[in-house]
Amino acid sequence: MSLWLPLDCHAHSTCSDGVLAPDDVIATAAAKGVRGSVSDHASRDVRFSVKTPADVDAYESRIAHLPYRSAEFCAHDTLWRELSDEQLDRLTHRIGSLHAFGASDGTILRMFQRALPDGLSRSAYMTMHLDAIDALADTMPIDIFAHPTLLPYDLRDLPPEELWDEAHEERLVIALRRNGICFEVSNRYRAHPRLVQRAVAHGVRLSLGSDGHQPEQVGNLAWPLELTRSLGVADSALYDPLVHGTRRS
Repeated sequence: MSLWLPLDCHAHSTCSDGVLAPDDVIATAAAKGVRGSVSDHASRDVRFSVKTPADVDAYESRIAHLPYRSAEFCAHDTLWRELSDEQLDRLTHRIGSLHAFGASDGTILRMFQRALPDGLSRSAYMTMHLDAIDALADTMPIDIFAHPTLLPYDLRDLPPEELWDEAHEERLVIALRRNGICFEVSNRYRAHPRLVQRAVAHGVRLSLGSDGHQPEQVGNLAWPLELTRSLGVADSALYDPLVHGTRRS
């Protein structure tokens, strides 16, 4: 029996905003005893990214020789809706992110903005955020929801177990289960264990992701793997598209 190695389903290369060439992403992960994948941003709303269907073709051609090939699509951006089945199917797995979403008044709320709009309470924001996660899960053709607890800067320093009440956690987990989407245990944006445990209890498959952009980040899965093992998740149950298939299989 071959030795099991963790799979980093989410890392970036110079094809978007990473600093390593695609082959170097794989080599850097391998040096840490990790199987690597390249999963660059495919969105018009990320400065350094794959921005058009033609760019997607060029990107997929460049990484076609790699065993694990992905792209990270932004829910609020339209690029993923413009791709053909053939383009989507050239990827071994597809990742969706909630980097921003539109409010009912047309305002775009972004995870990397410094402050919430005046008058928007934390509670009201979280309701809108969960609405956006529901929409993402129900519409995007993805296999993994990246960094599920990524929030705007204003909210990141608050105790997550208080900000994410049990109703919020249930909504997130049930949306993923309903659509067969994996919960990424991200090393970069770390989810609180109670939420990950809830995902496990609901039968949601977990994936590991460094969200690495720098060499020291790529393939760094020590914390995610420690957490999944502490929750009793078998290594072999962690998402591997070549083993578990995809929603498009």
